[in-house]
Amino acid sequence: MKDRKALVVGIDYYETFNSLNGCVTDAQSVARVLSRHANGDVNFKAPRILLGQGKYGPIRRKELRDSIEKLFSGEPEIALLYFAGHGYIDAAGGFLCPSDCRDGDDGIPLDEVMKFARKSKAANKIIILDSCHGGIAGNREKGSGIAELDHGVTLLTASTEEQYAHEGGNGAPGVFTNLMVDALEGAAANLVGDITPGSVYAHIDQSLGPWGGQRPVFKTNVESFVSLRKVDPPIPLSALHQLPILFPTPDHKIQLDPSFEPERSEEQKADPTLPKPDPTNNAIFEVLQNYTKVNLSRPVGAKHMWHAVMTRKYCELTVLGKHYWRLVKDDLI
Repeated sequence: MKDRKALVVGIDYYETFNSLNGCVTDAQSVARVLSRHANGDVNFKAPRILLGQGKYGPIRRKELRDSIEKLFSGEPEIALLYFAGHGYIDAAGGFLCPSDCRDGDDGIPLDEVMKFARKSKAANKIIILDSCHGGIAGNREKGSGIAELDHGVTLLTASTEEQYAHEGGNGAPGVFTNLMVDALEGAAANLVGDITPGSVYAHIDQSLGPWGGQRPVFKTNVESFVSLRKVDPPIPLSALHQLPILFPTPDHKIQLDPSFEPERSEEQKADPTLPKPDPTNNAIFEVLQNYTKVNLSRPVGAKHMWHAVMTRKYCELTVLGKHYWRLVKDDLI
């Protein structure tokens, strides 16, 4: 696998602008969660971290620009830029503001960042902006609402081009980044444990709700999403691979009966009409229960799987279950 490169920037200190609170904390959280997968394996190897914490450690324009240019050099699998700090917008477009920014338009033009990404040979260029007006990134021009992204580029921003991004205050994580880290830690994982830019956006957008005060923006031009991080899947892969075995077709229904349930009360043990637990059926029932927990299957005509077993009902795949059935059947997972 090719290398994964990440540049993580958090700027609280500004020489002229109002200083911020929480951007440094945000950047540290993002770098931590990106550096390794949930099992401890290296993910983004040694992300470069730029932290503007005070007057003795500002992030100046040249350092920020040079770092962004270097990020998009080479041919890594992923080149990921995360920026938390002031953003600025005027008629010419949007800007990322380093610590020595004086009036906004002397910052790093987002058009310039996009040019670095456009010329990059990285397979996946991912730009994440937790800054005001970040939604303008990738647009043809201010106010057009028309994005022009080269192949392999994905943009995720905390707010639209006209909105401000809410910071946490007092060093607390910002709203957007807090949700993003939550997503990367597993809240946005699919059933095989992969977390993609699309699933991160979906988690943030859903969590903010219709009254969040800011709307995240997602733009992409990719054929398929790359996995940003892997976590422990909610169900073993071996169990997913049993889907086409237990369900010969997506619409197949499994007839259940009390022999699937391994436990018996004393009263049930004394009931001669109940079949004894069958070890083979018990093993199948355990898998079906795991499916039901992650919405792959459901009991038919009963509230819970136990009731379905004891009343001889059926178990069927959900829409999600049928989707994963096809993925397994087609050797896609």
